[in-house]
Amino acid sequence: MTNHTPSICYVAYPTSLTLGSANAVQTYSTLRELRAQHAALQIIIPRMTKEVNPFDELGVTYIPRIGIGRLSRLYRSTLWYYLERSVFAWIVLIMLCWQKRQGQHTDIIFVREVICSYWFSKFAPSLIRAKVVYEIHHLEQTNHSRPKESWADSLVVTIDDVTVKQPSRIVSLTQTFKDLLVRQQWRTADCIDVLPDAYNDAIYQPQNQQDVRERLHIPPHITLICYAGLTFAYRRLDLLVSAFAALSEEVRNTSAIYFVGGRPQEIAELKAQCERLDIVEHVVFVGVVNQRTVAEYLAASDILAIPDTVTDETASPLKLFEYMAMQRAVVCPKMPALHEIVGDDGAFTFERGNQSDLTRALHTLISDPHLRQLFGMRASHIVAPHTYAARARALVSICTHAYQEAV
Repeated sequence: MTNHTPSICYVAYPTSLTLGSANAVQTYSTLRELRAQHAALQIIIPRMTKEVNPFDELGVTYIPRIGIGRLSRLYRSTLWYYLERSVFAWIVLIMLCWQKRQGQHTDIIFVREVICSYWFSKFAPSLIRAKVVYEIHHLEQTNHSRPKESWADSLVVTIDDVTVKQPSRIVSLTQTFKDLLVRQQWRTADCIDVLPDAYNDAIYQPQNQQDVRERLHIPPHITLICYAGLTFAYRRLDLLVSAFAALSEEVRNTSAIYFVGGRPQEIAELKAQCERLDIVEHVVFVGVVNQRTVAEYLAASDILAIPDTVTDETASPLKLFEYMAMQRAVVCPKMPALHEIVGDDGAFTFERGNQSDLTRALHTLISDPHLRQLFGMRASHIVAPHTYAARARALVSICTHAYQEAV
């Protein structure tokens, strides 16, 4: 074992350089803290335009993004995106090989994109003597966006086989997913680390509710339920709307739902649902705003809702951490992956997908301000350790462990 500090190359493929997706926010926030904490860090990401973006301030190395995925307009297939990311991965490998010849060695490649992980896991150890640490967000076989061609099924299986079994270490967002990987004999428990998502404590922190409502022109006396997200897809916001509509008229008349974020088509679909249920006057669509304004809407709220998550065992939504940090009552589905964070009393839970149970949860919280306060206080206490600074420290520790196992 050695005390040498490993050099880390963090390779990411953010879907938006302007922080227009949860993937990009998590990547940027983690990298910002990593840059502050770890001197021996190289960051490599793709770039399609030269427009100024937040990643510029991190001293990243940009590789031109070749938009092969756009060919899916001609033939709709995820395979185009596999090819695009494969080209990117090989450009990275060639660049790191050249750097190694120049005396700049990479000890650890940390990657969170599955196709990049596939190529790095197969070739980085032999080509550049680097170990790979892969932050896995799901098995590709369970990915809703995987290739639908039947002949590609074996390719997807191979991708999982390589990306899960060959990296030096696997990083899971949840203990639930780690347990699944061990139970299905993908890897042994000692090779998998759990590293949950986090929140930006400089933005998401308690604020005076009435002061914020005044700034945002929100009525002071209503009980406000809020959902905030960059996109609404696959989050079952229709369930939240239906559950709210099922509340008694008396309760609805003193309450409101605010939706913050969302794409135009998603908002249009929810507006149409609200019209059918005759609750238009109780629902406000704020649209997309910056993170600090999002935090203000969360602070103005009484109840912060997560109707559902996109994934199951790997569910670790950024909004859960951000909600809890605001010291407001959170309502979310009963799921093992979420229970890891909220515990028994960090959120008010309901049976997943059950509209009547979500209505019950909303009614209980609307009717009991003291209960909301208790849940909010407990949530802020539970989530306090989950800052991006802490996440970056844990990530460096994982990479150091991988390096020390290798030497």
